[in-house]
Parts: sequence; structure tokens; C-alpha cells
Amino acid sequence: MKISHYQHGSPCWIELASQEAASGKHFYAALFNWQLKDMPIPEGVYTLFAIDNDDLGAMYQLPKTSTELTTPTYWGIYFAVDDLNTTLEILKAHGGKVVVGPHVVGDAGQMAQCQDPEGTTFSLWQAGQHIGSLRKDEPNSLCWVELMCRKPDICKAFYCNVLGWLPQITLMDDFDYCEWLVGDTAIGGMMEMTPEWGNMPSHWMPYIMVENCDATVAKAAEIGGKVCVAPTDIPKVGRFSVLKDPQGGVFSVIKLLSQ
Repeated sequence: MKISHYQHGSPCWIELASQEAASGKHFYAALFNWQLKDMPIPEGVYTLFAIDNDDLGAMYQLPKTSTELTTPTYWGIYFAVDDLNTTLEILKAHGGKVVVGPHVVGDAGQMAQCQDPEGTTFSLWQAGQHIGSLRKDEPNSLCWVELMCRKPDICKAFYCNVLGWLPQITLMDDFDYCEWLVGDTAIGGMMEMTPEWGNMPSHWMPYIMVENCDATVAKAAEIGGKVCVAPTDIPKVGRFSVLKDPQGGVFSVIKLLSQ
């Protein structure tokens, strides 16, 4: 569906920081039939992903510096806020850290890249002329975000205080799942990382809605992606898979039963 406004705390944009953006963008264009719109920026090129010219997200090249060379390709999540500076003060008071910014992005809006108390990176966006993604909850667009963490109690308190989320616990077969509510709307969830996850750092995961999970996974593998979690049914929710793009960026796709 088309979007004209985001409530405070809602995920509003996804952004891929890539070690090889020039070739990486074509993987997503082929997989999701996204349009590619290159915008020149001082650091190089900022590529917008779009459906029928409606922006959905973007990607950029990680700088070739000694620090960034060790940063893996990753998807970042932006959350809408009504007042960026006020939110950043609340964030710092509850154990968060401002990593980049705040920056004014022309007339588009203002942003800051942050970390929660566990060190998980995310971004905040105060809209100006650009609200973020113009579509969501439709095939080939963002429909869910999920926090994978090792300190769920600390993270729950942090995000509820900073972004005003309400936690709602859903009983699953093997564990309890925390959903995040903005008002009455579920926008994402949280899973505790067990020892079986190994040394993987905590992270935010974007879920892209698809019309056919198995067909999308087969297509991803055909064009150079890797299947991290094979298509799996989630009772009463849908069928999902975790994928990795050729540059190492991890994301999920899901076919929802409610579609």
C-alpha cells in the first residue's frame, strides 16, 4: 500500500551499506524487480530502489578506508521520529549511543545513526520533504523488521523508552516472541539469540514481502545469493527464508498468510 505519513517509532526506510555497490544493486533489481535510480553524492553514488517510481529504500558503497574495509555489507533500518534532537537526548539517557549525526539531509529531513545498549546499529529519521519509503506491506516491499539480540530485557526497555513501542508477547511452539506495537499496529519483533547463533553480532533484520517464498529463494540462488535458512513455515503467519546477497548482506523474505 502507498504511504503518506509515518507514526513516531515506525520503520520508514531500509538502506544497504555494501562492499560492492556497483554490482550488488543488480542482484536486488533482478530479485524484486526494483527500479534503480542513481543519485550522485559527494562520496559517490546513492542508489534508490523503487516500484513504479515510488522510493522503497536505497544502497550505497561503503568507503574504502581501513575501518570500513572490515565492515561487512549490511542492511540498516530507519525509524521515524517526530523530533530527532529530543529523541537523541532520550536515547542517550537510556544507554544508547549516537554514532553519526545528527545531520540535515537537504530539504529531505534529518538523520542520525545510533546504537542501542547492546551495540546494535539503527538510524532515526525526522522527515522533511521525504517521509521515507512510499510503499509497504505489499509484494517486494518492507513488511516487518526484527531485532536479534542477546539481552532482550535491556533492549525491550530501551526501545520502549526511546521510540514509545509497546511490547506484546506471542506464545510460539518453542519460545515466546516479542512483537513491537506502534499504537495498535505491530511493526516488528524481537528474538533472543541463543548460543547456537555463535559469534554473530546482534542486528536488525528487514523482511521483504513476496508472493511466493520458494520461487523467490530459487531465484536468489540462481543469481548468486546464498540461502541461510531454507523456506520454513511459521504457524499462523506465513512462509519465510533468510537469504544473503552476493556481497554478504543478509535479509529475509516472507509470504504472509494474510496476503
